[in-house]
Amino acid sequence: MITILDYGAGNLQSVKNTLAAIGVEYEQVRDANSLRRATKIILPGVGHFGQIMRALDTLGVREALIERIGAGVPFLGICLGLQALFTSSEEAPGERGLGVYPGTVRRFVGPQRIPHMGWDEIERRFVKGRASRLLQDAGDKPYLYFAHSYYCPVVEETAATCEYMVPYTAVLEHENVCGVQFHPEKSGAMGQRIVRNFVEAEF
Repeated sequence: MITILDYGAGNLQSVKNTLAAIGVEYEQVRDANSLRRATKIILPGVGHFGQIMRALDTLGVREALIERIGAGVPFLGICLGLQALFTSSEEAPGERGLGVYPGTVRRFVGPQRIPHMGWDEIERRFVKGRASRLLQDAGDKPYLYFAHSYYCPVVEETAATCEYMVPYTAVLEHENVCGVQFHPEKSGAMGQRIVRNFVEAEF
């Protein structure tokens, strides 16, 4: 059973619709005890870094989430759910991220329009010599839908990059932890394929 952590994200219904479209059962939770029973977790996210971190603290689920990730429970963070894995963000300098990975989420700076909005391609990378499980059967450079003004740095665990003024992490994948900067729930059949890959993967 997939567990969706509901902190009030605006894309929650779209994520639920995607799971329903591919025939996957899920439960929606808002408390630490339910989260501690989860066997696979999805954290959707849109909006502001400070908002998501304050919401996780208000619900009292921050420590449970870190605990379950550390225990090896498969996790998928979407957009802001990926950014939350890092230490901090320029969007909310006073707020702590989950700190699963070191680094700061930064705002795009340059001549192109901000936010990075619309369809763009991503380029695969090997993580420790291994191809991405999320991107299985997704082609070499799949097109996916993005909507963000802040980006995650390229790190050792980056499984795919996108370039918009600077290269950044589009897919992070390391052991049981996965994250995507794009919105699979807005990316049509390709997005559904990526969500299905997470659901079906053995971690």
